Parts: sequence; structure tokens; C-alpha cells
Amino acid sequence: MYHHQLSSSGYTIYQLARTNSRGDGLLTAIHKDHFKVVNYRELLFNDFGDRVAQLLHVKTVIPFPLNGKQDVQQEVIIVNTHLLFPHDSSLSIVRLHQVYKILEYLEAYQKENKLNHMPIILCGDWNGSKRGHVYKFLRSQGFISSYDDAHQYTDSDAHRWVSHRNHRGNICGVDFIWLCNPSDSRKPLRTSWVEAVFSIIKYQLHKASIAEDDAFTFLGAKNHSDSLTYSDFCLALQKVNLTGIPHGLSFEETKELWVRADLDGNGVFDYEELKKIWNMTMVNQPGNCKESVMESKKEEGEDEAIGLKVNKAILFPQEAEKGLWPENYNISDHACLTVQFSPVKMLCS
Repeated sequence: MYHHQLSSSGYTIYQLARTNSRGDGLLTAIHKDHFKVVNYRELLFNDFGDRVAQLLHVKTVIPFPLNGKQDVQQEVIIVNTHLLFPHDSSLSIVRLHQVYKILEYLEAYQKENKLNHMPIILCGDWNGSKRGHVYKFLRSQGFISSYDDAHQYTDSDAHRWVSHRNHRGNICGVDFIWLCNPSDSRKPLRTSWVEAVFSIIKYQLHKASIAEDDAFTFLGAKNHSDSLTYSDFCLALQKVNLTGIPHGLSFEETKELWVRADLDGNGVFDYEELKKIWNMTMVNQPGNCKESVMESKKEEGEDEAIGLKVNKAILFPQEAEKGLWPENYNISDHACLTVQFSPVKMLCS
């Protein structure tokens, strides 16, 4: 059905099955009259969830005038994926690994092909809401939720809309079309990763009703004046379900966390270091690009780039935009999210 209808409507289809013959997968369709596919790559995570992702580097077929001056061809990187469902909190690290692999591959692809100042779109079923670790991780890397941007919703507006009724009967907003413009400076990917893992630790302690004052004792210390060794730290990670399971942190990742946790490098982890980690927030750095308006002049050291602006975003059925799920909607257990973008010129230092 999809092949016939999409092909006859002028779309080129890219299909990717999950590994280990799971029986489902991904489909991305690009209209050949509008976009030329410069490159197509497949990402096989080969992980606990057998998940996959598609990367498409596309360019507009027909050049278009921008700001009434020159004709340009918009280039965009698009990634489509479907993350593992969070059946329990121990899978948070698996989902974080999946997103990290995507962003790591994006960095490598851009470096390999010498691509600078290009907008990136991530889309698909993220199986996690605006309250989750994946959402915060992507926000710390400069991505915005296109639907929320169009409706001027903040990160705390978690129940304004829904997009899915899951197998447990719960309705939630898990389908995102993420946008990262050249205007959004990103902190180092590994820094965001470490912050996200520490955020999971803090969440697990909160879930167990353990406050900051009691967290150090829970992790293995006798009192606030005590300190933890690397062995103690490893046992603490096991307590919060980040190690000791097949899909947990690797030995190298555990060592890296230890280096980041031992802030003063004295070989032990103390209560003051725990407090600094506890109060850590995953905030993105301010952008180093600005939208170019007619009267702005290009300054020395600045490059011109073409980004994307969110014009409009809608969910179907319309009830989903109000946080409701209509009982008579039987096309899918997901709502359809549509976002309209337009190109915008930017100056990047």
C-alpha cells in the first residue's frame, strides 16, 4: 500500500527494517520533484532493542530566491528513528545510548563531508515525553521541538498536547520533529551525555523518595564527612540500575563518570561533589548565530548560512492538540504530526 501510493505520488521511498528480524522498522519518503537525496545512510544500533535510524542528506531541486536577492539551494540533514519503549526505568540508559549514537554519527558525518552551518531535523516516535531524559538531552544539544515552537509552548508545558495512545492505554506526547539550526551553538556532546547520566541517577534517587541529604548515605557513605572510593562508586551505580545489567553502562563509561564525579581529582568522591552534581542542570549554551535581516551587515569572521524557521505545526486528529484522544480515531495509535518550515538566512560567527 505504501509503496504503491507514495511512488505514484512522486515520492522516493527509503525503508529500513529493525535488526534480528523484528518485523517492523522505518520508512522515509522524499518527494523527488522537491528534494534531491545527496546521501543516504543507515544506522544499526545492534543494541538491546534492535533499533535503527535513517540519515538522509537532502538538497532542494529548484533554487529559490532568499530575501529577494540570490537563488539558493537549501540543504538539510534528516534523521528518522523509533526509540525503545521505556518499559521500566532501567531502560533509560539504553534510550540515552540510542540518541547519543545518532548525535555522534551526525557529528562524524558532518566532519567527514566538511558540512558546516546546516539545519538538522530529527523525526519519529521517541517513546518519551517532555519530562524524560531524552527530551532534556536533545534540548541541551540545541534542538527545539517544532510543534512546541510553533505554539510557543515551554519545556514545562508537558500536557498541552498528546500524540500517542500506547499499549498500556495511556495517552502521551512522544512524536517529535526536532530542529537544530546553525544558530544554535551546542555544548560538547560528551558533556551533555555525562550530565544526562547524572540526571538519571538523581531521578532514580528521587523515585526512591531519597532526598539530597540522604543520597550520600544511600550511595554507600557513613555520613556527610565520609567519602566514596571508585569501588564504592561502582556499587552505587549498580544500586540505581545503571550497571550490573546487560544493557547498562560500559566499563569505559563508568570510569568516565568517575573522573567527572571526582571534581578535585583527589581519588575520592565526597559530599560537596555530590551536591554540585545534584544541582547540575542540562542547559544549552547561547547560540552564536543570528537571523540576518535586510539592514544587517556581514561582519569580519562571520559566515552566511541558511537555516529553517517553523511556520506552522498541526496534529491530527485535532483533539490531540488539546491533550485528548478521540475514541472514534482508529487509523493508528499515533496522531499525525505535520510541520511546515521556511528557509531563513543567518550570519554565523
